[in-house]
Amino acid sequence: MAPEERHADRRHFIKVAGAASALGAMKLPHVFAQSGNGHAIQLALVGAGGRGTGAVMDAITASTYPIKLVAMADLFEHRLAESFNALSQATQTKPNAFDVPDDRKFIGFDAYKKAMDVLNPGDVVILATPLAFRGLHFRYAIERGLNVFMEKPLCADSIKAKELLELAKQADAKNIKAGVGLMVRHCRGRQELHKRIADGEIGDLIAMRAYRMHGPVGSCFSTRKPKDRDELPWQIERFHSFIWASGGLFNDFYIHQIDEVCWMKNAWPIKAQALGGRHYRNDYVDQNFDNYSVEYTFEDGTKYFYYGRTMIGCRNEFTSVVHGSKGSAIVSTASHTPGKVRTFKDQKQQRAAQIWAFPQPEENPYVLEWKDLLEAIVRNEPYNEVERGVRASLVSNMGRMAAHTGDEITYEQILECPHDMAGNVGEFTLKGPAPVMPDADGKYPVPMPGINHDQEYKTT
Repeated sequence: MAPEERHADRRHFIKVAGAASALGAMKLPHVFAQSGNGHAIQLALVGAGGRGTGAVMDAITASTYPIKLVAMADLFEHRLAESFNALSQATQTKPNAFDVPDDRKFIGFDAYKKAMDVLNPGDVVILATPLAFRGLHFRYAIERGLNVFMEKPLCADSIKAKELLELAKQADAKNIKAGVGLMVRHCRGRQELHKRIADGEIGDLIAMRAYRMHGPVGSCFSTRKPKDRDELPWQIERFHSFIWASGGLFNDFYIHQIDEVCWMKNAWPIKAQALGGRHYRNDYVDQNFDNYSVEYTFEDGTKYFYYGRTMIGCRNEFTSVVHGSKGSAIVSTASHTPGKVRTFKDQKQQRAAQIWAFPQPEENPYVLEWKDLLEAIVRNEPYNEVERGVRASLVSNMGRMAAHTGDEITYEQILECPHDMAGNVGEFTLKGPAPVMPDADGKYPVPMPGINHDQEYKTT
């Protein structure tokens, strides 16, 4: 994990951990005491990076029932150790929520099975590895009868998308609850905004736009691999740099705003065209573009414009806005939280024209998504966000592929694209080859708009 990513994740983690210390006594309802393990919801963490570590604390913060982390798994021993130490410190005031002795810390590609095997049916596993592993891990969780929280995005290609859609049906058949980390959907302010838009407060949505423009963060810009590192672990540790592992920075960073705006529209776009490019690359050899501009089109002809840029020294912005026939609304103000959502009776969005604003301060949506999932588990209510998460991932893939090929890409095309980016993920070994390999100069295949059309990059 890159230093910038650790900084961002830990900033969120510290914020959530502080909230956890304020939790009061938890009471176990009779309905839950008669099912599962009867005493506490047990958690296992698979993928102990910053987001996975934060998810554990989000769950502890959200729960009004006894909950306890009992197992951890990761490919990297140093990452698991960092997560363990952070969680140990953060749960000092709630020792009953954290119990992971050395014999329940697992390392390696098969560690996910060992961690899940610690749990009982009805417990919860957190899947926070790079997305290429999502189907493999979800399948085993279903076999074990475990409820699941999985981080976004869910898939970088249609092969994995179809696998997850089928697994979602299997989860429903076994009454398994599955949450997906598109936490903005659980923001109470955005939920109220969605209702107001649906009720016609700003008229029919006719145009939408969103921006995420800032300097490099996470592991999106990768340099050449050191000679003493094995190729596959190197790529997994820098997953933002490789499309097979994360969908690239496009999917991992932009999916939230793509999803939230489509939610406000109550529709998914049917096609996309896009621009993008690489600039000032220096020694960076990752597969990402530095900027993306995507025009999504919906069935009714309305447009959604998404602008992403990851460059130093440029103007920064992080907002989502929708425009209606009678007014407009702000969906995101400056980040995922707080949203500070507002509606206006015009398009200028000045204070004098404001119709409504959600009261501040807001509850943290990272915690609220866990509150909603745990309530569904305890009350045994239907809960499965996987299909929606897959659709959001496919729409992200559609915009990404449009930029990477220079073509207009339809939803049907992205759903049927035959490029399997990581087909042998279940057979990975530490010394084995990665889904993309560097050339003699240590450079990886990159998208070439106008040249590569059938898939985003060539592996040979």
